[in-house]
Amino acid sequence: MVIPVYNSAEILRVLVDRLEAVLREVAPGAEVVLVNDGSRDGSWEVIRELAAANSRVRGFDLMRNYGQHNALLCGIRAAAAPRIVTMDDDLQHPPEEIPKLLAALRPGIDVVYGTPERQQHGLLRDLASRLTKSVLKGTMGAGAATAPDVSAYRLFRSELREAFARYENPYVSIDVLLTWATSRFTSVPVRHEPRLAGRSNYTLRMLLRHTVNMITGFSVRPLKLASFIGFAATLFGLAVLFYVIGRYLIQGTTVPGFPFLASVIAIFSGAQLFTLGIIGEYLARMHSRMMSRPVYAVRDSTPAS
Repeated sequence: MVIPVYNSAEILRVLVDRLEAVLREVAPGAEVVLVNDGSRDGSWEVIRELAAANSRVRGFDLMRNYGQHNALLCGIRAAAAPRIVTMDDDLQHPPEEIPKLLAALRPGIDVVYGTPERQQHGLLRDLASRLTKSVLKGTMGAGAATAPDVSAYRLFRSELREAFARYENPYVSIDVLLTWATSRFTSVPVRHEPRLAGRSNYTLRMLLRHTVNMITGFSVRPLKLASFIGFAATLFGLAVLFYVIGRYLIQGTTVPGFPFLASVIAIFSGAQLFTLGIIGEYLARMHSRMMSRPVYAVRDSTPAS
């Protein structure tokens, strides 16, 4: 079990208790890896207490808040078991549904997603989630058919880590990284419960930022879009040129008016700025990678059992 933790001190003890009850039955030797992603509410102290009281629990404390997927990558790399389950820390993913994921990991399947039967988020959050999954569909390649069912509740074989063992880009998407290793995805419906306490840490803004990171970090489609816009603007300019020349040759008059000229210039300027903005996003990510920014950094950890 790999679980990123952020400001969930109130929930962690209940989470571990419910996990313990399930794992005792389905996976007695399983470990629970809790990765504290820069929490500000004492979550790390709770994790240390849980690890001291329960040999199944192992904790990592990151230097700062790196993001959910970066924290997941830390826990995934540290996990020792042959199968890894990831889930959120807020108990919206019921631990009691883990047997469903395990049952679906049949021969020929490498990744199983637990797809919520019914989302427990607000309208804006649900719309942003659909947008993220739509973008993910364009970056998952062979796993695109599973994109609408993608969730943070997932089970996969640990050998898939070898495909992204040397990944050091600070922009991380676990779902995209899994597609680097396999195309054998499936999903099963699971319950999705209201958050036990507090409010969601995954805001609309964070979802949109994650979407932009996926678009520019794992796909060249925006660059192709920029090329298409440039080509379309060129064709439009040629059409305007032929119209002006044709009118002069046929009617003996030119196209009057400053507004016409201004609108054409505005269209071309807008197309150029848009394409430059897309290219700038890619250059920014190349710059960040060349600086060797860390994916995450661990401040402290509990001893392995």
